Amino acid sequence: MPSPIMYEAEETFVVLDPNLLEEEFMTGEELLIKLKQILSQTPVDELTPDIRKYSSLDEQAKYLLTTGCELQMAPGKTLQWYVVRLEK
Repeated sequence: MPSPIMYEAEETFVVLDPNLLEEEFMTGEELLIKLKQILSQTPVDELTPDIRKYSSLDEQAKYLLTTGCELQMAPGKTLQWYVVRLEK
């Protein structure tokens, strides 16, 4: 589980999408949008109980962003994300 201290600075995530050949760098907002898009296309009964307990897409995506680092999109296809710090 990611440490909350990682979210104190500017958020940047490296995202590993099984549908893409290379990793993507995203802001927290961009990743939230991507998570909401995936969650909106996922049948509710396929979500884990910890995600299902939140009723809105916003709450589900924020929960995933702050407590997880992967989401199964389909059998054998998992979206992964990790907080990174980029040097300026």
